[in-house]
Amino acid sequence: MSAQTVDGIYLDPIGTAEKAAAQIALRTGVGQHDLALVMGSGWVGAVDALGTPTHEFSAEEIIGFLPPAVEGHSGKIRSYEIAGANGPLRALVFLGRTHLYEGKGIEPVVHSTRTAVKAGCKIVILTNACGGIKTEYKVGQPVLIRDHISLTATSPLIGANFVDLTDLYSKRIRAIVKSEDNSLQEGVYVHWRGPTYETPAEIKMMRTMGADLVGMSTVPEAIAAHALGAEVLGISLVTNAAAGVTGEKLNHEEVIAAGKAAAQRMGALLKGVIPKLF
Repeated sequence: MSAQTVDGIYLDPIGTAEKAAAQIALRTGVGQHDLALVMGSGWVGAVDALGTPTHEFSAEEIIGFLPPAVEGHSGKIRSYEIAGANGPLRALVFLGRTHLYEGKGIEPVVHSTRTAVKAGCKIVILTNACGGIKTEYKVGQPVLIRDHISLTATSPLIGANFVDLTDLYSKRIRAIVKSEDNSLQEGVYVHWRGPTYETPAEIKMMRTMGADLVGMSTVPEAIAAHALGAEVLGISLVTNAAAGVTGEKLNHEEVIAAGKAAAQRMGALLKGVIPKLF
């Protein structure tokens, strides 16, 4: 089911998210979810560590969601009950996302995180597959996003809606995650529109700007969730070295394979961290 659109832009994006949240509540029988996870390329297997979902359905059955267009994104929505330190938690999991490079406009890209906040989620965890600009990073290494650089010149916010992004990627949550795994590093993530990978010269530019990671998602979703009041955690999985770092060509199959190989570690990390967030 699609939201009403004009040239791919939702006429009432917040209202559409509210309707989607209401539909999810009806599907799951859960009036309020506590946190949401958006699983990036290759991350789908990691969510299995959370156990058996209480509900699973196709995202495109919910208003505003588009069918998956990228390998590694299943297009499903799951609801989980997870034991928390202060009682059961309800987690809403989006297995995949819409990307800016699909040409559908910015609203479908951020619809999942807006829907999650309207469904009651106070925390949104965004995961992605990315290229490692920092030469010390290894394939299969998770990195916490400390900050970002947007090279898309695209924001999900319209009008005089001035939102401070100083603590966009929550320091509080990053500290909790690092207490779970003190080997985790933090980095600055660049949002690149895609679908082309970057050139070696562009990667050199990004490194000069202070970037450590590069990918084609996450930043608009983080801004949209933060603007609605949610805390945001971003975790990048380095699935390949960025262009020019090794001299090898880049391909999406490599991204998927690296994600699958790291799924067990990523799942254990999420399972250990989530109960400590509330």
